Amino acid sequence: MAITVEEIFETVNMTLRQNFDIRTVTLGINLKDCMDRNIDHFCGRIEQRIVAMGRKLNTAADVMEQKYGVPVINRRISVTPVSLLLEPLPQTVATAVKVAKTLDRAAGQAKIDFIGGFGGYMQKGLTASDVNLMNALPQALSQTKRVCSFFNLGSTLAGLNMTAVERFGHILKDLAVKSKTGIGCAKVAVFANVPGDNPFMAGAHHGIGEPDYSLNIGISGPGVVKAVVEQNPDCDLTELSEVIKRTVFKITRAGELIGREVAEILGVEFGIVDISLAATPAAGDSVAEIIEAMGVYRMGVPGTTAALALLIDAVKKGGAMASGHVGGLSGTFIPVSEDAGMIRAVKEGALNLQKLEALTSVCSVGMDMFAIPGSTPPDVISAIIADELAIGIANNKTTSVRVIPVPGKRAGQSIHFGGLLGTAPIMPVTKKASFNFINRKGRMPAPIKALRN
Repeated sequence: MAITVEEIFETVNMTLRQNFDIRTVTLGINLKDCMDRNIDHFCGRIEQRIVAMGRKLNTAADVMEQKYGVPVINRRISVTPVSLLLEPLPQTVATAVKVAKTLDRAAGQAKIDFIGGFGGYMQKGLTASDVNLMNALPQALSQTKRVCSFFNLGSTLAGLNMTAVERFGHILKDLAVKSKTGIGCAKVAVFANVPGDNPFMAGAHHGIGEPDYSLNIGISGPGVVKAVVEQNPDCDLTELSEVIKRTVFKITRAGELIGREVAEILGVEFGIVDISLAATPAAGDSVAEIIEAMGVYRMGVPGTTAALALLIDAVKKGGAMASGHVGGLSGTFIPVSEDAGMIRAVKEGALNLQKLEALTSVCSVGMDMFAIPGSTPPDVISAIIADELAIGIANNKTTSVRVIPVPGKRAGQSIHFGGLLGTAPIMPVTKKASFNFINRKGRMPAPIKALRN
């Protein structure tokens, strides 16, 4: 395919002025062959492997930045779900915490930003290893910097593990206190229908069925999409969808090119390109501002859900046309603390928790990076999780919750996390919810799929 001078200038402009970047290259590593009944042997093996491959990943990403001039913002590693790796070991909190610290130390030595996979699949029940890992989570994430955790608590085929959901309200409260500002809760996400090839944290892990190594790439371009929407203020929505599709096609092709070359340098399989639009706190890099550029007064007011649905559909169509290996989450993130437009909408009262939940019926991936008062009862947190995961199960889509109960903060205040995690306004939430319902526990059955007249 011939490349014109105009297209070269367009790509340069995307990078220099519109915040186009490769948000993450994430190397998935299978650690199952490192399993051992001796904790010291196990930790030594996984540390050696992660350090060696992490350093290679950094080198390959640097080469791509220099070759193409497109920033590679985050270099990350995901590993086999740790609940599986812990099964031969003594089921103690100390064992799980030691593994978390090993992962953290190895990532630090390799200069890797985050390492994901400290979690497991628990949609249908809990093993002894699962329970131990959950119990260890507050200590593990409060004592590490780079470790991220995922827990898949529901799926369309299995239903929703309400026993685990009930427990998670207490776990997150404990983790928030142990990490003082609640920052530990920013490193854990609970899911329904989690994909095993997601390159974005906190949900990244090397899923069941993946090869020994795979390189997954997450692109991002809210600023690019916002710019083309602003350049077309008078077109109708059909035409606007076409404009967005063409733009996403271009950034997906660029992202896959870089991802494949990184995989080739590493000598591993190329996995997928995740086409999610992922906001940052930087000016002009906001998904909410895309919605507002489409004509919605403020993110959260009537019309927002329809506009977001149109945006995500166009993103997915453009990405699917550009690549045969689209995967991961692939949609649009709407994290509150990481998006300047979302923060403004909350502060102005246009966006509340109820509307945020409604938006997740059409968006990827769920209720992400929102803060609530530290006094919120555990059963209320569990109820928020249950509601959101039920949306994913009923609609056969991925949904997740990353909620931060901030100790000592009340509604209307803010907490600054810094970096890509941004600043979170504390959102009001009821202190009475569904205690008796949540404490029934058990498993909500999977929705029926085939009944017809």
